[in-house]
Amino acid sequence: MSLTEQLLRPLLAAPAKPLVTHYDDRVGSRVELSVATLANWAAKTANWLVDEFDVEPGDAVAVRLPAHWQTAGVLLGAWWCGAHVVAEPDGARVVFTGPEEEVDAPAVAVVSLDPMGRGLSTPPSGGALDYLTEARMSGDQFVPMHPVPGDTPALATSTVDEVWTEATARAGKLGLTAADRVLSTIDWTIPDGVLDGFLVPLAASAHLVQVTHADPAKLPARREAERTTADLPS
Repeated sequence: MSLTEQLLRPLLAAPAKPLVTHYDDRVGSRVELSVATLANWAAKTANWLVDEFDVEPGDAVAVRLPAHWQTAGVLLGAWWCGAHVVAEPDGARVVFTGPEEEVDAPAVAVVSLDPMGRGLSTPPSGGALDYLTEARMSGDQFVPMHPVPGDTPALATSTVDEVWTEATARAGKLGLTAADRVLSTIDWTIPDGVLDGFLVPLAASAHLVQVTHADPAKLPARREAERTTADLPS
């Protein structure tokens, strides 16, 4: 079973439940995604990766993105179709990058990081693709063409089973549960930032309140407004 299926399976019984709330203090935005909305973006991403790039279990996909609600959809979509998420573009079947970074790779998907989910204002150069515009047209449901074995590489040097085991173990050590609302300022670097800042809260079925480009002066107000119960880093 893919890492995404393991993460989403206990959550889908309550699809309307808020799962990820993303603040970007640099642009002053707040976006809240329910379980259903995040699963929808993950499915669209997985379908797009399979249809556009023929991604199969074990194929490398480079993700060079900040902690963002769109990055959440990219990561879950990549894992759903069995992709191996890595940081470096060498050998990757596709490279996801933000609009401010230029990457020399055969296949590049540019993620706009627009708070409202709009695509790029101008087409990307050099044959790159506009992820949001392209993936939005893919199917809302994903049915894997191939099973994803537990020993499939999933995140840097770790397999699906290893990532799941480590994420659930760290969530347990922190005492996180589905009742928690977790405020995190961790950047989603690969692998440690993605594991601690993204996968650990989801493995506990907790609500993640992610603050990117965090303004320390605003964090107390974020905690109060979102009624958070735990901080990452703790």
